[in-house]
Amino acid sequence: MENDTKYPILSGIRGPYDVKKLSYAEMQALAAEIRKKLIDTVSRNGGHLASNLGVVELTIALHVVFESPVDSIIWDVGHQCYTHKLLTGRFHDFDSIRQPGGLSGFPSPAESAHDPFYSGHASASVSAAYGIAQANKLQGRDGAYAVAVIGDGAFTGGLVYEALNNAGRERSNLIVILNDNEMSISENVGSFAQHLAVLKADPRYFNLKARAENALNRIPVVGEDLSEGLFKLKTAVKKAIYQQATLFEDLGFRYMGPLDGHNIPVLVNALRGAKGAHYPILLHVRTVKGKGYNFAELDPSVYHGISKFDPNTGEFNTPGVDFSRCFGETLIDLAEEDKRVCAITAAMSLGTGLERFRRKFPDRFFDVGIAEEHAVTFSAGLAKGGMLPVFAVYSAFLQRSYDQLVHDAALQNAHIVLLVDRAGFVSGDGETHHGLLDVPFFGTIPGVTVLSPATYRELKDALRIALYEMQGVVAIRVPKGDQDASLAALEQPYAPSSVYGDGESETAVVSYGRVAGNAYRAMEKLSEQGRKVKLVKLGQIQPIPAEAVDAAAGASRILFFEESERSGGVGERFLDALNTRGYRGAFELHAVDNQFVTHSTASQLLHDFGLDADAIAADVCSEVERG
Repeated sequence: MENDTKYPILSGIRGPYDVKKLSYAEMQALAAEIRKKLIDTVSRNGGHLASNLGVVELTIALHVVFESPVDSIIWDVGHQCYTHKLLTGRFHDFDSIRQPGGLSGFPSPAESAHDPFYSGHASASVSAAYGIAQANKLQGRDGAYAVAVIGDGAFTGGLVYEALNNAGRERSNLIVILNDNEMSISENVGSFAQHLAVLKADPRYFNLKARAENALNRIPVVGEDLSEGLFKLKTAVKKAIYQQATLFEDLGFRYMGPLDGHNIPVLVNALRGAKGAHYPILLHVRTVKGKGYNFAELDPSVYHGISKFDPNTGEFNTPGVDFSRCFGETLIDLAEEDKRVCAITAAMSLGTGLERFRRKFPDRFFDVGIAEEHAVTFSAGLAKGGMLPVFAVYSAFLQRSYDQLVHDAALQNAHIVLLVDRAGFVSGDGETHHGLLDVPFFGTIPGVTVLSPATYRELKDALRIALYEMQGVVAIRVPKGDQDASLAALEQPYAPSSVYGDGESETAVVSYGRVAGNAYRAMEKLSEQGRKVKLVKLGQIQPIPAEAVDAAAGASRILFFEESERSGGVGERFLDALNTRGYRGAFELHAVDNQFVTHSTASQLLHDFGLDADAIAADVCSEVERG
């Protein structure tokens, strides 16, 4: 248990009711303790730092005004929920965040009643909160509120506007808090960021307006009508002066802001005013990402999602070459050779290794914001116009683009290349971030080719081959992190399939990607024990190379290992291809049974699901002994 003397106020917070008892001076002291706790914990566990440091005061104010869990607070993306967890009875478990068996780094209904909705992807909070607000209304819970806390970066996603367009139609206890820190993971792009830039009125005016609305709404019977009348008058005056109301008011929301997101009294007054309105409210607050920690304030993108670091110096182990960086460097080389090559990202230029490309080829670099659906269709348009587009995207975020992949890319036979980053297990982030579904959904789309390099050398070759020797949609899957140093023997030119070990063995192991490397090490272990095994490594997993099936079919027993969901995975399709050839031997498939996988390290998950070298070797031995 945490030493109470280190966090005298925070350690006594057992739930939101304890926050409400504090004076404003005590709340400010609490904010300082929270920041200290965030820096200390993230420096040891890794996680999302800058975004959490930016919403400390806002989170305190939310729990002063609202009655969680009766009132539902939905955190868009969810990576900024750490303070929320600290204030909702999870302080003494907080050191376990993002660790195996510990607290999730994102909101989790399985963890607490204060987390009503799983959050891990951007732009969904307003839709979810509007649904909860309507359910409250339909079920007679007139005193309950639904609050969506969403960043300006997430406002680049189209789902937000679909929700706003619907939610502004009628009265409801819905409050949308726009946390404007002028940053998403990468610098914000698009017209919306420019729209926010002009909304810079004197904060004292909006503080006064919030207090006035709060006071009016407390007057029995007539207060709400007066508030409504003043709102209509204010909007008419604003239109006369500025020629147009804000985007949010045009959609039916009452707009309040921008407010100082680090001033607790101002925030509390504004939230109370919003709470009394009983109309859809858009509360615009300005915060500083990384607030209170100089290193994070100066470079919030770097300190967004980080590994362990020294809290005193801000230094952390800078990764060397990994798959993302290898991809980015290779794409630069190709772009230097060919002016048709261009790169697309959905607000993830840092994570996908495209920062150097962005600086070197600004005219051929397109950051579309958090809009993966648009990115796919836009890429298809680039391809139809004669360019060679490469869209780099996390596997978990590509899920949002399924319809566009089907209709706008594959059906059009548009030649686009997808660099599918974070394929397979992803350390720390849990259910919403593992890349376990792209293999099954690619398998349902006609004409899509999927490559799965296991080494940097293969990745470099695969990218060139995908651009110049293939047609249609080509996906290249790579895991997060670096290549295992022990895989030097696999550093060979890319091939659709390769065979290693005893080609005449009666036992064949088949795999691809990172797990193929584990299978190779398992084969070496077995060889040292005098057990002869052949490894069929797939470099292309869709369509499955016929020569790979032929190579495996010569064995009497086949074990297939893959870092993907079992249903619809490569293993099932490989077995179907074997059956078509009349294979009558034993076949055993090791994959992830259909489930959402919780947070842990990638290495631990590979072990837990029987996909590391030791587990593969043990399974092969067991299968051989069974005969």
